[in-house]
This record gives sequence, structure tokens and C-alpha cells, in this order.
Amino acid sequence: MDRVNRILTNEKYKMHLEKINAAEENRLFCCHNMSHFLDVARIAMQLNLEERLKISKEFIYATALLHDIGRHVQYADGTPHEKASVVLAPEILTECGFTEEEQKEILEAIGNHRSKEIAGEKTLSGIIYRGDKLSRPCFSCKAEKECDWSKSKKNLYLEF
Repeated sequence: MDRVNRILTNEKYKMHLEKINAAEENRLFCCHNMSHFLDVARIAMQLNLEERLKISKEFIYATALLHDIGRHVQYADGTPHEKASVVLAPEILTECGFTEEEQKEILEAIGNHRSKEIAGEKTLSGIIYRGDKLSRPCFSCKAEKECDWSKSKKNLYLEF
């Protein structure tokens, strides 16, 4: 997990987190912060273990930490955040010691984390997608009634 811990201390990563935090300062709905990133990682890790997928813990955590890093770009210019995240993540991954081959798998999962088509896949992309969707505690959200997510998308019961 050394490379994952390098992501956490990476100056570019911290700068993107600050920009997201500033953009979401008054956001009523789900925020994209360290708590969310770690929830996604831990749920994806649990899925990995339960489904006996043997996906690297380091890949799961790196992907979860970076999957929404482009959120501030989406707020600024409308670029879908998964696309912006795929553009921003390689420099951070390189600085933290991930090879080009490793980055390819991580970037694919980041880019797919909103693609329903991969929801059932037994891959890094699939567990990050599911972890992201399962991470939202709608059952305890003060803004749940105002949220435009359909009832079927909301996590109204604890599953993970």
C-alpha cells in the first residue's frame, strides 16, 4: 500500500481535493471527499473478498481514491467527471510509482465507474462501479427527500 499512501500525500492529488472541497462547500447532496473515496474502496474490497476475485488491494484503493478527482472540472466546465478524472489521474499515478500497464487497468475502472454496462463484471471496473453506488448512505441523508435520484437508485437500507 506504499504507492496508495503516496497518492494521499501527492501535492497534485491534494490540490484536486481542495478544489473539489471548495466547489462543494455549500453542496446539499452527496459530496466527493475522502470519506466517500474510502467508503468506495472498502466496499469494493469487501466485494473483492466475497466474490474471491483476487484483485490487488493497492489497485482497488488507488482507483477509489482517484475515481472522482475530476469533479471540480465538471463543476467548472461541464466535462463529465469520469472523463476528467481519467485525464488527471495518470500524472499522479506515475508520480506514485504505478507502471503504464498498471495505470491502464486503473484508468479503465475510473473511466467506467458510471457505466451501468459493467455493473456485474467480476473486474476492477465492476467492483468500483458497485462500490461507488453502494457507498451512499441515503437512509441517513438530510437531503434524501430533495434528491433527484430515483427511489430504486437510493440506498435506503444498509447493505454494506
